[in-house]
Amino acid sequence: MKLIDWFVKGSPFDEYVQSMKVNQEELLHIYNEVSLPDEAVSLLKQGEDKGWKAVVLTADWCGDAMLCVPIIKRLCEAANFDMRFLIRDESLELMDQYLTNGTSRAIPIFIFIDEQGEEKAIWGPRSQEVQDMITSLRAELPAKDDPAFEEKQQAMYTSFRKQLATDASIWDSVVKSVTERLRPVLS
Repeated sequence: MKLIDWFVKGSPFDEYVQSMKVNQEELLHIYNEVSLPDEAVSLLKQGEDKGWKAVVLTADWCGDAMLCVPIIKRLCEAANFDMRFLIRDESLELMDQYLTNGTSRAIPIFIFIDEQGEEKAIWGPRSQEVQDMITSLRAELPAKDDPAFEEKQQAMYTSFRKQLATDASIWDSVVKSVTERLRPVLS
C-alpha cells in the first residue's frame, strides 16, 4: 500500500481524540496550551501552499504520543498540512517500515508526504532532549531482577508522564526538533 493510501485510511484528529481511552485529557491540555514561537510559524508558513499531509502512527496509551501528537498537530495547522492518525497495532505493515533503530515499533512516528504521496520527512518518536531525560531516569532504576524494579519503574513513568503533560520546556524541545527536521524540506 502506498503512503497516500495509508493517509486516506487514517482518522482525522477529532475522530482520533474522541476514540482515546487513555491520555485524552492530557493530550487536549497540551494542544490547548502549547504556543509556537514566531520563528517556527514563519518556517511552517513556507509549507502552506504545498498540499502536504502527515501520516501518524500512534496509540492513546503512549506517553510520547500524548506529548507529541498535540504539538505536531499545532505545527501542521500552521503549515496547513492535513493529518491522519493510524493506530500502530492496526497498521503493522506500515509501522514495520519505520522502525526506530531498525528494531523497535516505537511511536509516535510522523511521516510527512507531498501532494503525490511521496515521503518528504519523518520524525519520531521523541526529541533528543526527551530521549536524554528518559535515559537518565531509566539509569536510576534498580536492576530488572530487583524485586522493587516493577514498582519503581511504574512510579518513574507515572511521574514522567505528569512532567510531559505540564512542562512547556519539554514541549519546546519537540517544536524545535520537528522544525529542525522540516527546515531542509520546507526552505
